[in-house]
Amino acid sequence: MAKTILIKKVYSEAFKNLGNQIIKNGFKIYFWVCTLLFVMVLYAFTDRLMNGFIWD
Repeated sequence: MAKTILIKKVYSEAFKNLGNQIIKNGFKIYFWVCTLLFVMVLYAFTDRLMNGFIWD
C-alpha cells in the first residue's frame, strides 16, 4: 500500500505543471497564428490599394 501511495505521489508531482506548459505553448502558437493572419490581411489590403482596386 505504501508503494502505491509513493507511486501516486511521484506521478502527481511529475504532471503537476504539465497543464500550465500546454496552455502556455498553446497561447504562443495562437499568438503567432493570429499575427501571421493579420499580416496577410494587411498585405492583401495594401496590394488591393496599390493595384487600383475599384471601390464600388
